[in-house]
Amino acid sequence: MAENRLAREMEARETTQRVQRWTQPQGLPTPQPEEGYSFRWVRTALLGQFDPTNTSAKFREGWEPVKADSQPQMFAFADPNSRFKGNIEIGGLLLCKIPKEFMEQRAAFYKKASDDQVQAVDNSFMQQNDARMPLFKDNRSSVTFGSGKK
Repeated sequence: MAENRLAREMEARETTQRVQRWTQPQGLPTPQPEEGYSFRWVRTALLGQFDPTNTSAKFREGWEPVKADSQPQMFAFADPNSRFKGNIEIGGLLLCKIPKEFMEQRAAFYKKASDDQVQAVDNSFMQQNDARMPLFKDNRSSVTFGSGKK
């Protein structure tokens, strides 16, 4: 009595496993989200030279370095020769966090500054407006549909 069965070797997991696809590696790993905080990679070095100006400006803005203990999955990527011992630095970038309230306040500040600049440019431009030759002519056209009768 012969059965039509596959050999045991043909049923192995390797033959039924999906083909894996190559994906482009990320430049920097993404930290685990933390409630109430935003994360950013802050530049500590540029072309191999330490950049204290940028680092101190970010620290004054409210960014604080993330301790390696709080993101243990990223510690494997950290630079062992880092100037910031106990923190996560990769390729001249230091992982930092800031409270989300600060980010909202920062966004509101820069939105107001941008809106003020746009308004100043508009006001300056419109001062040159003359009724005899307006800078903007409101061309409104309307489309009307006929009744369909000839």
